[in-house]
Amino acid sequence: MFDGVVVILGIFAADLAFRAARLSQIGETLLGEDFHLGPGGKGSNQAVSAARSGAQVRLITRIGAIPLETWPATSGPARAST
Repeated sequence: MFDGVVVILGIFAADLAFRAARLSQIGETLLGEDFHLGPGGKGSNQAVSAARSGAQVRLITRIGAIPLETWPATSGPARAST
């Protein structure tokens, strides 16, 4: 059994998902009917997977200077620091 801490240096990103009535055709733009903003990025996804597997995890990332910069620190059980 691994007793250490998993440290991940990776990206945290905001994933934007849109829902439409159907799949678009090549070159077609559809109007979205629903929108969801959620956490994403390879680094944060790996950190979540490792934590769900029982590991103690530390994610080292940088939060950008865009209006979403405060979102990860206030959106759920995970804490973010800059």
